[in-house]
Amino acid sequence: MKFQIEDVTVYFPYDHIYPEQYSYMIELKRTLDAKGHCLLEMPTGTGKTIALLSLITSYSLSKPQSPMKLIYCTRTVHEMEKTLAELKILHNYQIKHLGPQARILAIGLSSRKNLCVNPTVVAAENRDSVDAGCRKLTASWVRALAEENTDVTTCEFFENYEKAASAAVLPPGVYTLQELRAFGKEKGWCPYFLARHMVQFANVVVYSYQYLLDPKVAGIISKEMQKESVVVFDEAHNIDNVCIEALSVSVRRQTLEGATRNLSRISQEIDRFKATDTSILRAEYNRLVEGLALRGNLPITDNWLSNPALPDDILKEAVPGNIRRAEHFLHVLRRLVQYLSGRLDTENVEKESPVSFVASISSHAGIDQKTLKFCYDRLHSLMLTLEITDTDEFLHIQTICDFATLVGTYGRGFSIIIEPFDERMPHIPDPVLQLSCHDASLAIKPVFDRFQSVVITSGTLSPIDLYPRLLNFHPVVSRSFTMSLTRDCICPMVLTRGSDQLPVSTKFDMRSDPGVVRNYGKLLLEMVSVVPDGIVCFFVSYSYMDGIINTWNDSGILKEIMQHKLVFIETQDVVETTLALDNYRRACDCGRGAVFFSVARGKVAEGIDFDRHYGRLVIMIGVPFQYTLSKILLARLEYLRDTFQIKEGDFLTFDALRQAAQCVGRVIRSKADYGMMIFADKRYSRHDKRSKLPSWILSHLQDANLNLSTDMALHIAREFLKKMAQPYDKTGSSDKKTLLSQEELEKLGDGSMHEMSY
Repeated sequence: MKFQIEDVTVYFPYDHIYPEQYSYMIELKRTLDAKGHCLLEMPTGTGKTIALLSLITSYSLSKPQSPMKLIYCTRTVHEMEKTLAELKILHNYQIKHLGPQARILAIGLSSRKNLCVNPTVVAAENRDSVDAGCRKLTASWVRALAEENTDVTTCEFFENYEKAASAAVLPPGVYTLQELRAFGKEKGWCPYFLARHMVQFANVVVYSYQYLLDPKVAGIISKEMQKESVVVFDEAHNIDNVCIEALSVSVRRQTLEGATRNLSRISQEIDRFKATDTSILRAEYNRLVEGLALRGNLPITDNWLSNPALPDDILKEAVPGNIRRAEHFLHVLRRLVQYLSGRLDTENVEKESPVSFVASISSHAGIDQKTLKFCYDRLHSLMLTLEITDTDEFLHIQTICDFATLVGTYGRGFSIIIEPFDERMPHIPDPVLQLSCHDASLAIKPVFDRFQSVVITSGTLSPIDLYPRLLNFHPVVSRSFTMSLTRDCICPMVLTRGSDQLPVSTKFDMRSDPGVVRNYGKLLLEMVSVVPDGIVCFFVSYSYMDGIINTWNDSGILKEIMQHKLVFIETQDVVETTLALDNYRRACDCGRGAVFFSVARGKVAEGIDFDRHYGRLVIMIGVPFQYTLSKILLARLEYLRDTFQIKEGDFLTFDALRQAAQCVGRVIRSKADYGMMIFADKRYSRHDKRSKLPSWILSHLQDANLNLSTDMALHIAREFLKKMAQPYDKTGSSDKKTLLSQEELEKLGDGSMHEMSY
């Protein structure tokens, strides 16, 4: 369908549109007109992705004189493929209506592991090994050597791509990762470097958060992006955690031992070069006197990860004299590694600010702040000079230099925390030194400053007013949408007590109480006997899940559950979990029904959908608070309180409830779907906890369902399932339409449309 939003003709590839999709587009257009940033919370299963893509591409088409680039960031490769598939449908629709002028180039960019077509390289087991395997075949010095010596192997795909030179381009179209690989194979070109090259010309780029938020990657991939770009962070409820992880580094014993090995290997390489060709080392020395900015024109294959922190102006400075010579730099690194291993030999937990840590390094190891700041780039320069290709072997020393540069650059927003052992296992010595970032706004600030509009959107952004404070920005639009439904197909309940009227909760003092564990088991047992198909049960942590399942097994509850449905369990092993999920789906498909035990904050809670018969009920056992004794969390809470005036309790509750909402939101993935959500903990009945759930869940949570016991919840479940079995009209009644055709959209006009959406 085709309709107008003010001066923009929107091309929407389906015959009907949800009212909330239309409202969402109106808010998006307001943001683009204002050239500002926005926060939009849209319920799951209401077609958020297609609404975003339709509006932004149509907006770009309506203003051909100032073309706009869309940078769409997803969390997983699976989401990336889904987005590109949606875009393909939309693109074909736009071409049908507009002809060749609607042609765009849209590509997904991922790591070499997902794009490489060279069978010998891609066979490596992890991403770092694939990257190193690629460098061994494509580094500029390897290729130069291959010209003289035919026995040196290179990558035929990369060589063909280089030979094609400016002819190596992608014709317009929408390319998923699979299609990029197929195109590369057919032409004999390397899809990874082709995609990297085409990113700057593409109208739409879909890639992972890290490519924009992690400065090491963003410095290479995203520096070409023009300012007139719209950046979309989809499923962005955890964006603050992604920003913090991008700037945090942990150093363990193994890291330091590995770094020492790396340094001896580098030392051998330097000696080899000194014996054979000293001019290379001298040329590097002269280049460092000129400053780091000259590095900008490296061949694409030699480009390594960019600096984790340095602002542009520092790149014009000369590298400090004491690390210009390779062997001097090695001495500095050796002293740094020695100093860090001395700091790891501690009996007590220590917490320090970067400023005092740098002062301590300066007095004990004689390394000043400026030297620390340049460590990462100096290492990069040295590894290029020494022509080292197996970069995966040098991850340890990279980590140390990453740590040094961050400590040397940032004075606030960070803490250095040294823990002699994991508090949960105090008898096993496992010392770790962590540079932990507390300020999510540090990593995302360059994105807000550089691009004209940034859209942060997800199904769970409640309470929406906390995000601008956490990320330190001012959105021009901040809206939370509800779901327009023809029938109440979501049934949330808060269960506060068992059938014996004993309260249930995973509070620390109650969680191991046999009565509570028994009541949780009885709740699940009652539910498996009345709810058809799939049930998903989320626990607050792996250790709690293990404990409770063991107890149920000993008391025979698990055996009774398995007489009704099969039981599958998520573990920390990805392969095992994937297998369990597969078999869970098979059990649901064949009508046997199944229960899936999973963990909040785990892989399943974040990315797997339990739509249709795969999830008719989700039980959230407990409130998934973070481990509140974690030193890193305590340091972050203190920083948030002092800097952004966010109270500890508010942040912890907000964090726990966005995880809970994320878990239960898995059950509903479209409006034709239906499902129940049980929040099984007495704390959910308190208003201050409950009010932080997304509005589309709260609007269906009736007062009668706020304080239930197991038998009451069972009665409500029976009634709800009976109601859902009745036939219904998908488009809604005349007074409350939930599916609008083109004529209805035009008839409604803007005024009444707004009434519907608010």
